[in-house]
Amino acid sequence: MNNITIFAIAVSLAMDAFAVSLVGGATIHPLTGRHVFRLAFHFGLFQFLMPIIGWLAGTSVIDYIAAFDHWIAFGLLGLIGSKMIYESFQPTSEITKDISRGCSLVGLSLATSIDALAIGITLSALRVEIWYPSVIIGLVAAGFSIAGIFIGRKGGRFLGKRFELIGGLILIGIGVKILIEHLI
Repeated sequence: MNNITIFAIAVSLAMDAFAVSLVGGATIHPLTGRHVFRLAFHFGLFQFLMPIIGWLAGTSVIDYIAAFDHWIAFGLLGLIGSKMIYESFQPTSEITKDISRGCSLVGLSLATSIDALAIGITLSALRVEIWYPSVIIGLVAAGFSIAGIFIGRKGGRFLGKRFELIGGLILIGIGVKILIEHLI
């Protein structure tokens, strides 16, 4: 597998993390280097690990994973997106906007990297060594996350509090996209 193909795969896998990072950049106030690091590190780490897990599982488990992975991603993104939409209508003092902590961070990291698990299974079936592609996938996801945070920060200043509503809709949209892609 050539570098261009690996990079194209990495970019396509990073799009979900990029979209979630846009939301994080717009909704985390005040945004610090710690927030940026946590989001980029976790999205990059999960994108790095999931292809390895998929590769190790190989083709023997594909039937079990393929049966419900899209429902997990849809459910996680739907729950987090719905919570963000609900919070967008609450008074500012009641809103918790930090998606870079705790269960939200782990859930988003897992949900945005489910497709990387399938890529790992595919690479296993193609007998491609996994370490180099996984490192590239993880680094690209981390880089796209950083870019998304700063782009979201700029857009968030213009859109204000309603960006959280838009972000929640985006997360639900990503979940629906994943579900449709797997059901069709």
